Amino acid sequence: MSLVLDPAAQDLLFREARTANTFTDEPVTEEQVQSIYDLVKYGPTAFNQSPLRVVLVRSAEARERLVQHMAEGNRPKTATAPLVAILAADNEFHEELPELFPHFPQAKDAFFAERPVRERSAALNAALQAAYFIVGVRAAGLAAGPMTGLDFAGVQKEFLDDDHTPLMVVNIGKPGEGASFPRSPRLAFDEVVTTV
Repeated sequence: MSLVLDPAAQDLLFREARTANTFTDEPVTEEQVQSIYDLVKYGPTAFNQSPLRVVLVRSAEARERLVQHMAEGNRPKTATAPLVAILAADNEFHEELPELFPHFPQAKDAFFAERPVRERSAALNAALQAAYFIVGVRAAGLAAGPMTGLDFAGVQKEFLDDDHTPLMVVNIGKPGEGASFPRSPRLAFDEVVTTV
């Protein structure tokens, strides 16, 4: 094998990692979330725009408000996970570009002056960061349960504003009993990769 990452780390991040549907009641601490962010913030995005924004849902009142916007099958998972994160794209990310992309601060106006352009770029790059976030949760020894079965407009109205677009909800914690379904098949290398 030609990967330099330790096989145990490969298993933790990918081969043995699973989407969790049940969790233990062990809490997820602020320190764990900070450590996850401090790792995944280095994942690349175009122009280093870093448009992902995270809303951590901890209070019982906020949890109740969120659960009502989840698809029926996702409600029990979201109601019982130790921590729930709403991952969103900041459509005004360009305001941070002079700091985040200091060698070309004009990128803010040169490329992202128009809102539709920002929205497309924010959606793509925040989705990249959402994937990094999920891998970071795994790196912390936790399981992630990402979900897109939700009322996006309802979640935006309840927890965000017009400048932030929800991408997904991620339940986070230690996996509980029967947390995962049997692993589904994956496409083979030659079904995905073409050399020209």
